[in-house]
Amino acid sequence: MYKCNDIAANTFVEKGELMQKLARMIDHTVLKPDATEQDIIKACQEAKEYEFASVCVNPYNVSLAREQLEGSGVKVCTGIEYPLGATTTNTKVFEAKDAIDNGAQELDMVINIGALKSKKYNLVEKEIQAVVEVCRGKVLFKVILETCLLSEEEKVIVCQMAKKAGADFIKTSTGVSTGGATVEDIKLIRKTVGQNIGVKASGGIRSYETAIEMIKAGANRIGCSSPLTIIKGCTK
Repeated sequence: MYKCNDIAANTFVEKGELMQKLARMIDHTVLKPDATEQDIIKACQEAKEYEFASVCVNPYNVSLAREQLEGSGVKVCTGIEYPLGATTTNTKVFEAKDAIDNGAQELDMVINIGALKSKKYNLVEKEIQAVVEVCRGKVLFKVILETCLLSEEEKVIVCQMAKKAGADFIKTSTGVSTGGATVEDIKLIRKTVGQNIGVKASGGIRSYETAIEMIKAGANRIGCSSPLTIIKGCTK
């Protein structure tokens, strides 16, 4: 279902085709706290022009993004307990329901990192399951790990939890912590979850070359705040 496509195999001849297929793997993120309505509208216009997979905005801006993207095929994505992941399960469930009610079509939820590192695995797993239940059959659900803060063992454990719970995607990072996506983490996640779950590389991806490295490693979605730089790299 989520096997990496022929971008990674370098099978394209036409640059236009490469650009189009790469664009459909990109989540255009507008998550800065000072993002204005005009910033959201501009991102949505760019997303429609290039046919990005989604525009990822903070919950307050979901309704605006849905209005701007209506009928375009570009999805509205938002973060759940972004960027810390440190609220209660009930709060995350409420946020998820509220986001869906406001028009979100994809949800990216940050795990409870402190609970995972405290080895409260049951809590983390039940929390993922609770939000999966809210999303099932309605929207795409991505679990954000914040890989820069986790050991390799912790990454494997939470990936196994998310797979068991029925998450649609594993996402590396929020992009605002001490580090972002790495090729090594993408390879580890893909090896752990197999081919039937999506893998989203996010954080620090600012060039076409880096995006292609992530795709070759096993990512099939790229989260970035400067997607035009990546797309225009196809034409070089």
